[in-house]
Amino acid sequence: MNEIYAKQILTIFANNPFDSFNHKQISSRVGAHDKGGRQLVLETMQELAESKILVEDENARGKYKINPKNINDDLLPKNYLVGTIDMKQTGKAYVIPQDEGREDVLIAPNNTHHALHGDTVKVLMFPKRKMRKPEGQVVEILQRARTRFVGIIQKQDRFAFMVSDNRSMVVDIFIPINELAGAEDGEKVLVEMTDWPERMNNPVGRVLKRLGQPGDNNVEMQSILAEYDFPLDFPEAAEKEAERIKQPTDADYEGRKDFRDITTFTIDPSDAKDFDDALSFRRLKNGNIEVGVHIADVSYYVKPGSAIDREAYERGTSVYLVDRTIPMLPEKLCNGVCSLRPHEDKLCFSVVMEMDNKAVVKKTWMGKSVINSDRRYDYEEAQEIIETNSVKADEQETGNAILELHKLATLLREERYKEGAINFESTEVKFHLDENAKPIGVYIKESKEANWLIEEFMLLANKQVAEHVGMTKKDKSDGAKPKPAKTFVYRVHDEPNPEKLNTFVEFVAKLGFKIKVGSRQALAHSYNSLFETIAGRGEEYMIDNIAIRTMAKAYYSTENIGHYGLGFPFYTHFTSPIRRYPDLMVHRLLDRYLHRGASVSADEYEEYCKHCSVMEKRAADAERASVKYKQAEFLSDKLGQEFPALISGVSKWGIYAEIEGNKCEGMIPIGSLQGDYYMLDEDNYQVIGRRYGKCYKLGDPVTIRVKGVDMMKKLIDFELVDLTNEAPIGKERGASRGRKRDEGALKEGRKASGTKSRGKSSGNKNNGKGKRSSSATKGRKTK
Repeated sequence: MNEIYAKQILTIFANNPFDSFNHKQISSRVGAHDKGGRQLVLETMQELAESKILVEDENARGKYKINPKNINDDLLPKNYLVGTIDMKQTGKAYVIPQDEGREDVLIAPNNTHHALHGDTVKVLMFPKRKMRKPEGQVVEILQRARTRFVGIIQKQDRFAFMVSDNRSMVVDIFIPINELAGAEDGEKVLVEMTDWPERMNNPVGRVLKRLGQPGDNNVEMQSILAEYDFPLDFPEAAEKEAERIKQPTDADYEGRKDFRDITTFTIDPSDAKDFDDALSFRRLKNGNIEVGVHIADVSYYVKPGSAIDREAYERGTSVYLVDRTIPMLPEKLCNGVCSLRPHEDKLCFSVVMEMDNKAVVKKTWMGKSVINSDRRYDYEEAQEIIETNSVKADEQETGNAILELHKLATLLREERYKEGAINFESTEVKFHLDENAKPIGVYIKESKEANWLIEEFMLLANKQVAEHVGMTKKDKSDGAKPKPAKTFVYRVHDEPNPEKLNTFVEFVAKLGFKIKVGSRQALAHSYNSLFETIAGRGEEYMIDNIAIRTMAKAYYSTENIGHYGLGFPFYTHFTSPIRRYPDLMVHRLLDRYLHRGASVSADEYEEYCKHCSVMEKRAADAERASVKYKQAEFLSDKLGQEFPALISGVSKWGIYAEIEGNKCEGMIPIGSLQGDYYMLDEDNYQVIGRRYGKCYKLGDPVTIRVKGVDMMKKLIDFELVDLTNEAPIGKERGASRGRKRDEGALKEGRKASGTKSRGKSSGNKNNGKGKRSSSATKGRKTK
């Protein structure tokens, strides 16, 4: 093969990945004008075809196209990149490169090449234009993020479309009439995408499951689970395995340390059933305190490779929707055999620490145990003991243990912040539901001392376990020759993005606050001091929100980089194996290493960690979706009512506001703000009027009126209320999120219903939907 010609030929094909050329066209482009040169070009192209780098165009004999699957990235490193698609509602997209440091790449709607939101793709880069973002086109879909979608059937005579609930799904799925599985028009379904022919605007799919009528609570919750690809049931094999598991007997206690006579209790939410952690308390003869953190020994019952284990790994975590829990383990385990219910012997994996009265750990023991909890407290009961500093006569042992442990937890918490932990207070939205699961009240759950008590000892146990496995002799500074740490599962949290951090520092400086960034500890102290200073002030909400955005996301990894937010060099998740698969892996690895077992494969466990991190995010998204749905449902009968709110976000599309006290968020379109032309000032988190300079800034208090609610899309529309004359400042949203159909291209020549428009503009997403064609067999590609 002529290497010079080969490189020139590949460059031409790579820059035109959807075009085909014959050898005469290529010869002309590379300057091979004589007979010998053209023959050499032909032979080179044939060799490239034999190597499957080029493929013959099936529609044009003698012409070739590049095969994107066999593009030589070493040959053309600057032309291509691999990344993840972030699809916008207009049909355009951005590709987030896998290589850190590279800018996102803009993909026009006609260059997405059937890619969908979240897909991993290969992109051909276009030549850079001045003052423009990098641009390119998708040439290959390397991996689909998903193939299953939830939506509503729109049925015609001989075909149907599924209109997805997901705002990032910009096309509708064509469903042949024989693939509807009995689904009727307007019914909510789970659909699998089976094909997407090159010349069709729409993917083809089939109905997997009929979910029911939109608006029904059970249907909507199941839709959320299906949308995020969480199974609705356990496989039969896993259920049968669970049924065979029995309550522990004396034979199961052999070799375990017995804590059944030690004062032990649990503290959990009032509606919890899966109690996976307990605390024990004992005053030692030397005056120190023995604190036991006892965690359900799930690994004793769930063996690697079993049907239960395979399903637990796939799920990765339990999912907590507003009105139900989708457990990681079958109910027989999570709410029965493994749950640390009071007055029952239970098998545990324990971290038992001897601590002095200053909360300094003197000794630690880790191993398998058996416990019997004396009392099950909910957080409200434990909080009352702490606040009143009094204990009921019949609960002296457990009540006094709570008070003693509260003192130690307070010291642990103070020491954490002193050592550089950052005090980010998260808020949790909770609902009062009636017997039909309809929300009749929304409130913010407040974290108090009883929550902190449990949190501090869980953090301490997680830290102790991570240090035991991960800390080498060099780390312990005893002068001995260091040994490499064994492979382990860590919970890690990286440093803040420098660019985001600098933006935040500059922003708060404008408000009169100083952030020191000289060291990690100085930054943490500055954060905590800032949060303390702004507590209760008008700018608190704004600064809290922006500060959180500067932070990286925590994830699981075998490569330990420490946990920045907690200020721990070593940290893991050990304390919740009933609901988190990484904790189950940690239990197995810790037991293996306590018995001097060899290290496991880092590469294998890194893949497990990546999967668990993905499932954790997916579960959080599903939980957030259920909250958004219930918030929309809560406001659906309150149209026209006014509420105090805080501006929670700004974009070029509008202002987002959260109602105070329940965090129900809606959007006020920027075009509805009258009296001026408003523009986004992104650096200062505000929109500002061009003529008169009126600002709406993140965190500003406003009064809103509920304008509209779209429960299917989980969208809430607000309008701003002018309290000077009690008139709403605004008008109807002008943009609709319609979908266009090319219904005329059907081979059968039949027309379906015409263009429809549904819904309202969607927060900080773009308005409009991508086009769809009902051309099931030979419609023209127009994307």
